[in-house]
Amino acid sequence: MAQQIDNIPRRWDPIVKLTHWGIVAAIIGNALVTEEGSGWHIWVGYSLAALLALRLLWGLIGPSEARFSAFPPSPSRALMHISEIRRGEVARHKSHNPLGALMVYAIWAMLGIIIASGIALSGPPPADPSANHAQHEGEAQLAGTIALGEHREVERDDETTEDRAHEIAGEADEGEENILVEVHEVAVNLLYLLIALHLAGVVFETHRSGRETIAAMIPRWNRTRP
Repeated sequence: MAQQIDNIPRRWDPIVKLTHWGIVAAIIGNALVTEEGSGWHIWVGYSLAALLALRLLWGLIGPSEARFSAFPPSPSRALMHISEIRRGEVARHKSHNPLGALMVYAIWAMLGIIIASGIALSGPPPADPSANHAQHEGEAQLAGTIALGEHREVERDDETTEDRAHEIAGEADEGEENILVEVHEVAVNLLYLLIALHLAGVVFETHRSGRETIAAMIPRWNRTRP
């Protein structure tokens, strides 16, 4: 099969590499190391938000290959790229290839949902990361529920319209929180799926066109060797 090769060296600048591997570390850390709802989990989530924000900013002011204009999300280009793969053509891109570009934007979008829902659930990061933020909130809610129940048993006949309104508002807040938890968990699971597809794509592209796909992200491998 004929192969089309553009002699464009694949290189990513230090900011792209920093944000890429920093986001990888944050995802692994919150998936395998920190406890969900803990102070450390929240702090890692905010670090993830900072790294993503830096990468998005770099997409506006960074070098040409790191800018959004170098890899616009284009389904039509992705379909053309699939056709090139089927024909056995290998075109090296200075930035992401069209399929890779779609994957990058999908991962960024999912990270945005995870970060937004996480911040909505946890609020600002705790001063003491070792404190279990979610557990303390849960204990406080449980104590409040028990106290409210005892109060109702003693003074059930004195319940007012205002008390009922507060109860309804509390139930609404709890329902909204449950929706946020659901959104957060679904987005995390979808992110894992996207990461698995991304890794499969990297392996496939490396097998198809050489180690350049991986080498572009590793500092010592970003030079063309004879």
